[in-house]
Amino acid sequence: MDLTDFDIIDAHIHQWDPHATPREFSKLAKLMRYLPVPVDIAAKLAPRGDREFVGDPSAYLRPYLPADYREDRAKTPVGSIVEIEVQWTGWKPDETRWVASLPFGVDTPALATIIGSADPAAADFGAVLDAHESASPLFRGIRTMVAHHPDPAVKSFAAHDGALTAPAFLNGFGQLAERGLSFDAWVYSGQLPEVTALAERFPEVPIVLDHLGTPAGVFGPVGKHTGHTADQRQALFERWREDLTDLAAQPNVVAKVSGLMMPVLGHPVPRRGTPTPVPALLGRVGPLLAHALAVFGADRLIWGSNFPVDKPITSLGGAAETVATALSEAGASADDLRKVFGGNAVRFYRIEPAT
Repeated sequence: MDLTDFDIIDAHIHQWDPHATPREFSKLAKLMRYLPVPVDIAAKLAPRGDREFVGDPSAYLRPYLPADYREDRAKTPVGSIVEIEVQWTGWKPDETRWVASLPFGVDTPALATIIGSADPAAADFGAVLDAHESASPLFRGIRTMVAHHPDPAVKSFAAHDGALTAPAFLNGFGQLAERGLSFDAWVYSGQLPEVTALAERFPEVPIVLDHLGTPAGVFGPVGKHTGHTADQRQALFERWREDLTDLAAQPNVVAKVSGLMMPVLGHPVPRRGTPTPVPALLGRVGPLLAHALAVFGADRLIWGSNFPVDKPITSLGGAAETVATALSEAGASADDLRKVFGGNAVRFYRIEPAT
């Protein structure tokens, strides 16, 4: 699939410097700078959930900044990006300020939008939103780390499920509507009904489902009892399909066709520097993308690379080619792909034309 004539917006990337900014993985990154142990040996000492989630920990142990993204982008014609919060442990608006200071738009794609971190259940939620908006005019919304998996050996990012429907969360969530801000919902697939309930309660808040709901283990075994048999994987896929159909009935929700190469989905992790061939990826993600196109339509899908998180499995160009090819095979036209790879992100994130 040739994307060279598209105006591509990569609507989901991460930037970090664990050596100079407060991240949940900063202590480990700093330790590994001085510990004379090969990263692959050290990784074997990490909890199973961490190993299976990251696939290859090397990207988390060093900075990932605009020049690194430019190198990964290679010949893929990405003109601008949407940066998504990632595990900042300090005052959350400082991450927005830090991202806005990065050298995007010189010999790198332009920074179009920043999605910051904030928790609607927090007592100071309104003040945090105000500080984000003061930190950068590109701030458009938030993501809250609520992904929780019932398998204790699959990495969770929240202490329990139900965060999206908790009274304190719901009491604060309406402040997004008051400010015209959006919500990026990243959950595991078992939490999709929570996203549906949230969208139904707040139809005035634009919500994007990140990574099609991350059905962990749908391609292979992860954790103690997730995706270990063909029957388990089929049941996981069937429940994901039904729950995604229900979510798509909410008109304020769009879906990101991103993160489909995350190792936690059960992808075999290839040797470092050897991306999985596109045909192999198509065989795995094709059914997910075909169903997403069927229930959301081309007007409500947004592409993002999720780099560098997806890098252990594929190249950025391979990720884009896989999604474009799968959607084309499912019936998407060239005009549909232009929407998925750019136009829909402009509308959803209210991206203003470059001046």
